[in-house]
Amino acid sequence: MSKPSLARGTRDFGPEQMAKRTFIFDTIRRAFQRYGFLPLETPAFENLSVLMGKYGEEGDQLLFKILNSGDFSGKLTDPDWNEGYKALTGKISEKGLRYDLTVPFARYVVMNRGTLAMPFKRYQIQPVWRADRPQKGRYREFYQCDADVVGTDSLLCEAEIVMLLHDILPALGIEDFTIKINNRKILTGIADMIGAHGMEGPLCVAIDKLDKIGKEKVEEELIQRGFTSESILKLEPVFSLSDGTAPFKELKNWLSGSEIAMKGIDELETVWKLVKTLGLENARIQFDVTLARGLSYYTGAIFEVKANNVQIGSISGGGRYDNLTGTFGVPGISGVGISLGVDRIYDVMEELNLFPESRKTSTQVMISNFDEEAFLYGLSVLPKLRNAGINAEIYPDSVKLKKQLDYADRKNIPFVILIGSDEIQSGLLTLKNMKSGEQQKRNASDIIALLTAERS
Repeated sequence: MSKPSLARGTRDFGPEQMAKRTFIFDTIRRAFQRYGFLPLETPAFENLSVLMGKYGEEGDQLLFKILNSGDFSGKLTDPDWNEGYKALTGKISEKGLRYDLTVPFARYVVMNRGTLAMPFKRYQIQPVWRADRPQKGRYREFYQCDADVVGTDSLLCEAEIVMLLHDILPALGIEDFTIKINNRKILTGIADMIGAHGMEGPLCVAIDKLDKIGKEKVEEELIQRGFTSESILKLEPVFSLSDGTAPFKELKNWLSGSEIAMKGIDELETVWKLVKTLGLENARIQFDVTLARGLSYYTGAIFEVKANNVQIGSISGGGRYDNLTGTFGVPGISGVGISLGVDRIYDVMEELNLFPESRKTSTQVMISNFDEEAFLYGLSVLPKLRNAGINAEIYPDSVKLKKQLDYADRKNIPFVILIGSDEIQSGLLTLKNMKSGEQQKRNASDIIALLTAERS
């Protein structure tokens, strides 16, 4: 008999963990819906023709491919086996598990664009799979929570993402956070201004490490990446602009000669104004010229969210893209989106002890079971509790009270209703508070009222 084990890079989530994760999912889902995003789900696997080539060479290698059903190798010849794994994969596998939610979303938009009301606002909360090397904080199966608006260039969408994040994170108890924002057009303009046209990729890879390795090491890396000393000297303003709330005046003075950079600055200024017009006071937004994520697809605003005072990376990221559906033959559909990292948010909330106590248990009250008569009486009370919206259960076996209370204690059930012969005769049930040990006699209606008040 084989010993049970988990596949590497995956995890089980027990009842207590699931209660906490569900709290996160429900909070995010409610916020998405308040902002007009519609729910969407796509299949766990897609045709490889949809997935391959969208993530680059490295991403394609991290796709989990699914073997064709039946005799998948029956028609292979000796030359097929010798062609190498890439050619062979195409002959034995037609499908793969989704790597993210963006490509399936793009496929859905293309297939349904004739029936979708544009702009189309969708949210999606589903697991994704990556054949990555498992390590601390990195798994092969994890959830993504995405919200996107496609079919509009309006900068209101960027401003609403800022508002959305200011709704979600405080609702989870995360009050101290920073939304860092940059614009891809500014990065392109900087590369042009320092005489490194078309080199914004390696430029951004280096300057993105500024807060980790410091200015001197960044300059060394730029030299190694082929930048001249003259170009690096012209880059000097970057190192003083990287930590401002809105240093657009200085940025304009520096980049006034770049039309594309000025357009990027104008877009960010508009986002700042819209956020203020929407009534958000003391917005936790910060311009960061070194922010350079998603350069292969973001064309406008770039977002990254960090929880302050915890040793955890970004908990959310996103940006504006101009060609979501281009790889499927429908160019020019612009959009902007955000993705929330549930696992990192969970870690932040655990470290800061932010989960509400009520979210650590599912059952609010348990009814005891002393004997057949008490059991039947308890069964008449149980539906009344549930109909009032109270999570309730009755202990199924007539055993010693200690065993029943131990069960309630292990499940973190906060209240137990004790029903014996006295309670049946008087109609006054004994409600035991498991935390304080206090007991009080109340009729069923009063108990329901008390438990309802406790829940709220």
